[in-house]
Amino acid sequence: MGLLTDPSAGQGKLIKLLLKYYAKLCVLLYTVGIVYFCALASSQINSSTYFSENALLPGLVRSEFMDNTMAMNYFDELKHEMKKYDDSIPYPWLLAKFRQLGLDTYTHNFSLNYPLGASQKFTGKNVYAIIRAPRAASTEALVLSVPYRPPVSVHAPTASSIAIMLAFAKFAVKEKYWAKDIIFLVTEHEQLGMQAWLEAYHGVTCGKKDVLISGDMKGRAGSIQAAINLEIHEPEIGQIDIKIEGLNGQLPNLDLFNLSGKMALKEGLSLTFKNRLAKRLKSLWRDWIYAFQTMMSMVVTQATGVPNGNHGLFYRFGIQAVTLEGFSLPNPKSNRAGFYTIARILEGTFRSLNNLLERFHQSFFFYLLSATDRYISIGLYIPAICLLAATFMIKAYAKWCQLHNNNKTDEKQAGGDAKNQLSDDVVKELEMKHAALTQGDWEQKFEVESEKPPNDKHVGLGHVSLVYVLSHVVGFALRDLPKYMSHVGATYGYSTETSIYGTFAAVSLLGVLFPLCIRRKPAYKSMSFLNIIALLEVGTALICLAMYNISIAMFLAAIYAPATLLINPTRCGSCRIVQRVLWLMMHPFVVFNVCIAVFTFTAFPNDSLEEVFYRALGASRQAMVYSIVDSEIYGNWLYNMITMIFVSTWLCFYYVTFGKADPSEQIIKKKSD
Repeated sequence: MGLLTDPSAGQGKLIKLLLKYYAKLCVLLYTVGIVYFCALASSQINSSTYFSENALLPGLVRSEFMDNTMAMNYFDELKHEMKKYDDSIPYPWLLAKFRQLGLDTYTHNFSLNYPLGASQKFTGKNVYAIIRAPRAASTEALVLSVPYRPPVSVHAPTASSIAIMLAFAKFAVKEKYWAKDIIFLVTEHEQLGMQAWLEAYHGVTCGKKDVLISGDMKGRAGSIQAAINLEIHEPEIGQIDIKIEGLNGQLPNLDLFNLSGKMALKEGLSLTFKNRLAKRLKSLWRDWIYAFQTMMSMVVTQATGVPNGNHGLFYRFGIQAVTLEGFSLPNPKSNRAGFYTIARILEGTFRSLNNLLERFHQSFFFYLLSATDRYISIGLYIPAICLLAATFMIKAYAKWCQLHNNNKTDEKQAGGDAKNQLSDDVVKELEMKHAALTQGDWEQKFEVESEKPPNDKHVGLGHVSLVYVLSHVVGFALRDLPKYMSHVGATYGYSTETSIYGTFAAVSLLGVLFPLCIRRKPAYKSMSFLNIIALLEVGTALICLAMYNISIAMFLAAIYAPATLLINPTRCGSCRIVQRVLWLMMHPFVVFNVCIAVFTFTAFPNDSLEEVFYRALGASRQAMVYSIVDSEIYGNWLYNMITMIFVSTWLCFYYVTFGKADPSEQIIKKKSD
C-alpha cells in the first residue's frame, strides 16, 4: 500500500484502469450485491434448519400433561376477575393462585419518569413465582412470561396465556426431574414491565438514568438461560407464530427457534413465521417469490431495532428467548388446538431446556429466515453488504488517487510552466533582487516573496476539518434537541408529537442553509477530500452495522449507495443543481417520512390519498416519538445512529455539491484520467 501513495512511484496499469472505470465498477458491485441478497431467499442457495445442540434431546420428550379442565377453570375465573380491574393487573388473584400451588410468590413495583414533554410519572407492578429445582442448587433458571393486557388494552387479550401458565405451573410443581428453577412471570405495561423486571433482576440500568426506576427485587432464582414468552389470544387457536426479532435487531440462538417449532409440529399444530406457513411450490419462480416475501418481512421488522415481543429484551443479558403467539383461524373447519395442546408444547420445550448442560453456544446467532425450516447464515448474507459497502470504499480510493495525481501535476506546472511564462527581463530583475538580499538588503524581501508564482491549489485541511466538525456537531445536537424542545412545547400547550416533529422539520430545513454558514468558498480539492472522508465514514458504519443488524445495513446501503456515487464537485451549474435536489430527497427526515407513507399506503390500500396522507403524517409523528423514548428507556441506538452518523454525513455530502472546479483543475483531472 505504501507504493500506491509514494510520490516517487507512478501509477500502475491497475490504478489507471481503476481511475478510468471506477464508476462503472461501483454500479456493477451495487447491482450484484442487491441481486445476490434477493437470491438468498431461494431454497437452492439457503439451507435447512437443524439442531446443533444435541443435549436438548427434543425427540426423547414424552409429554405427560393431561389436565385440560383445570386450565379452563383458571380461564373462566380470570375473565370474571378482570372485570374488577379495567386498567390494571389483578395481582391479588394471581398471588393467591400461585401461593395455592406452593410457589415462592413475589410482586415487583416499578415506575417511569416519562422523558418527553411535561413531567409525568407512571407506575406498574409485576407478579412472579418460582419453582425451586429439587435436583439442583438454584444456579440456573428458565422463564415463562406472559404480558398482562387489561380489557381496555388495544392489543389482543392474553387471558388464555395466563390460564395455560397456571395450569402448567400446577403440573410442573409436582415433578421431581427439574434441574433448573422455573420462573412464572406476569408483566404489566407490555415491554416496560419486562424491561424493569430484567433490570431489577440483574441489578443494572440499560437506558438513561432516572427514567425507568426498576425498583428492588425481593426474590431471585438462578442465572436465566432461556425464556418463552406466551401470547395466546383465544382458548382455541389454529396456528402458532414464532417471533424472534429483538432489541437493536438481535436474534436468539437458532436452536431455540428450532426447538419451539419442533414441539409445535409434534403436537400437530400449524407453525408459522411472520404468519406465513412453510410452502414448497413446484415453480421455482413462485417458490422464490413466496420465500422472498417471508425473508423481507423479517428484514423490515429487524431493521427497526424494535422488539416485536417481550422476548426481545432478554438478548442483552445473554438470555435466549422467543415469543409463541397463537391465532384463531377464520375457517372454523380447520384444525384447532386448545389449552391441552399448548400446555403440552410448553412441557416439551421446558423439559428439553432442562436437559441443557450449558448456555446456548452452538448453532447460529446471526441469520435470516425465509421459512420456518430454512435459514440464511451470516456466511451467506455478509458478501452482499460487503459488495454494497465496497462501492463507497472504491470511490473514496479512486478520488484519493485523482487528488494525489492532481497535486503532483500542480507541482510540476508551478515549477516549470510558471517559470517559462516569465520574460527574460523579469527573470533578470528577480535575480538582481535575490542578489541584493544576499548582500543584506532585507527591505526588498516582502517584494520578492510577493512576486513568486502563486500556489493556492492545495487541500484546505482547516476548511475541511471545520465543515466535518460542524456537521457532526449538528448531528450530536439533533440527538438531544428534540427532547428539550418537547419540554418547551409543553409549556406552550403543544403536544409531544408536534414539538418533536416540528423540531426535526425545522432543523432539516436549516440544514439546507448549512453551506451559507461557512464563508470560505468550497474549492474543488478541498471538497474532493471531504467527499473521501464522508465516503469512508458511511462505508465503515455500514460494515459495522451489518455485523450486528444486517437488515438496517442493507436498507441504508441500498438507498444511499446510488446517490453518493453521483455526488462530485463539478463546474457544471446544472449538474450541481441536480445533485442538490437528489441529495435533498436523500435526507434522513425525507426518507423516514417516505417509508412511513409507503407502509401506510400498503396497510390501507382502499383509503383515499388524502386519508393516507394524514394517516402517514400521524404515524410519522408517533414513530419519531417512540424512537426517542426507546433510546431513553431501552437503549435502542437506531435514533442515535441516524442523527449522529447519517445526518452528519448527509451534511458533508450536501456541502460537497457546492464544490466548484476552476478550468485549470478540470484540465488536470482530464489529463490524469
